[in-house]
Amino acid sequence: MLRHVLLSAAVFSLFSVNAHAARDMRQFSLKTVAEYSGFQNTGRYEEVEALCQRFEDHHPKQVRCFEYGRTPEGRRMLALAVSNTGALTPEAAKLRKIPVLLVQGGIHAGEIDGKDAGFLALREVLEGKAAAGALDKQVLLFVPVFNVDGHERFGAWNRPNQRGPQEMGWRSTAQNFNLNRDYMKADSPEMQHMLALVNAWDPLAYVDLHVTDGAQFEPDISIQVEPVHAGDAALRVAGKALRDGVLADLAKQGSDPKPFYMSFAEEDNPQSGFVDSTPNPRFSHGYFLLRNRFGVLVETHSWKDYPTRVRITRNTIVSLLSHMAQHGAAWRQTAVEADLRAMRLAGSQLPLSYKTTETSRMIAFRGYAYTRTPSEVSGALMTRYDEKTPQIWNVPLRDEIVPDLQATAPKAGYLVPCAQAKMVGAKLRQHGIAYKEMTGFFSRQNVEIFRATQVKFGAQSFEGRQTVAVQGEWQKAVRLVDRCVLYVPVNQPKARLVMALFEPRAPDSLLAWGSFNTAFERKEYMEDYVAEDVARAQLAADPVLAAQFRQKLADEPAFAKNPHARLEFFARRHASWDERLNLYPVMRVDVAPVSFMDLQGPI
Repeated sequence: MLRHVLLSAAVFSLFSVNAHAARDMRQFSLKTVAEYSGFQNTGRYEEVEALCQRFEDHHPKQVRCFEYGRTPEGRRMLALAVSNTGALTPEAAKLRKIPVLLVQGGIHAGEIDGKDAGFLALREVLEGKAAAGALDKQVLLFVPVFNVDGHERFGAWNRPNQRGPQEMGWRSTAQNFNLNRDYMKADSPEMQHMLALVNAWDPLAYVDLHVTDGAQFEPDISIQVEPVHAGDAALRVAGKALRDGVLADLAKQGSDPKPFYMSFAEEDNPQSGFVDSTPNPRFSHGYFLLRNRFGVLVETHSWKDYPTRVRITRNTIVSLLSHMAQHGAAWRQTAVEADLRAMRLAGSQLPLSYKTTETSRMIAFRGYAYTRTPSEVSGALMTRYDEKTPQIWNVPLRDEIVPDLQATAPKAGYLVPCAQAKMVGAKLRQHGIAYKEMTGFFSRQNVEIFRATQVKFGAQSFEGRQTVAVQGEWQKAVRLVDRCVLYVPVNQPKARLVMALFEPRAPDSLLAWGSFNTAFERKEYMEDYVAEDVARAQLAADPVLAAQFRQKLADEPAFAKNPHARLEFFARRHASWDERLNLYPVMRVDVAPVSFMDLQGPI
């Protein structure tokens, strides 16, 4: 009996030593919780902090772990600069003209494939097991988790339509911002830190790693790149080459990748097919085309299990590294030349948005057998899939994309009045846009002004803003320009971004996001009993106005029946009417103000 007890104790002691040894080994390992769990789990953010430092400790000449900001909840936002070139700072990369590839995970922290796939790819590349030699020709800037606070809002059902991991983070930030709607307005502290990182490093390509929602089908990933449908013409050619190269690599590895976002044209209806599109710049890949850089949107399919999704995302990162190593120098030169072309865009007509035409073509798409029957729960027509029965769907794809709203750029630039200069200047600095604050005094200047003829406010708050859509046109005028006006020239590398911010009808302009809403709010009114007296005085004093009023009564029955409209007819022609109502505060100029001829940027 004693012998049995001693033997058991020895075995237990050996097991304990081995367990402790295993834990000690993990403290120094470059593997993730995901790998150790067979990609059933993902680690908490403390693992990112530990791995970031471990990679630097293991590869001190090739990796630098650094903090680029703090979240609203005080967490460190971390990035890894990785290269065999020794260029581990933005200054060194810029000086040596080395292409930078920024790979970002966890912008939606429940869609966390990119974090675990990124660390896996990074280890294999550093060990020479993947993308051999790729780090000799570029800098990889890896952000494992962008939405750090959201990542730590951990739970098992944060993504109910996604297969694994067992627990994951949350889509939005601690302040409930969706970061992939924030690139233009940059309201969140996280986005402001990210833009500062981008301004410092100027990545040639910005890769945004996601997991899609959607129906059940076989294709496992989509890769969308811009410029392809929009942006600089030469960069479109390079962007298509990058996209098609990655798609080809993934296909060789057994994936069924698509170059469009795999969401049905009609929700829950497979036979409606798919519609490709060009994103507005609130989204990552729509934003970077305005900077003359590549934006790459990677979407693995939520119905694939976590091991499959991580493997495919890892393959995508490796492919991107390989293509950047092969073509990065030439593509960087194309981007530099695109910057130079952008500096000559003043007076040119540029698209502000794009649309997909009704032209379609039939494609064979690998789906599953399905039925569509009314739900006994909701009563709605619901689609149910049989994953054991693969099926080819012959469905339409609309992928002809053309410019929609277009605008002619001013021949010089934009003027921002003193009252809005502080707010607008802060946004320009966040985006790295050059501008100058006026130091002299101008009296009256020839400018263009925009007065909205129609104003429609959003019905509810969206991303913390009340959006607004306006109609109207620029018109020539003479206006008083004050001493602290900001001048923002069009002829600069980020010319497209300048127009996207300042053109009032652009979908993600400062105006569209509600930055100037007070300009479209009426503040001063004339009481009706006063308006009645004013109207009678105007009718008596101005026979032409009286004739116009009578004609309007005869021609417009709705006007004739509306007492408010009838009084406003006269109020608008009275000296008390607010001349600034519906007047966009920003102006355009065709000649650079003399005081600004020696323009220097703020960065």
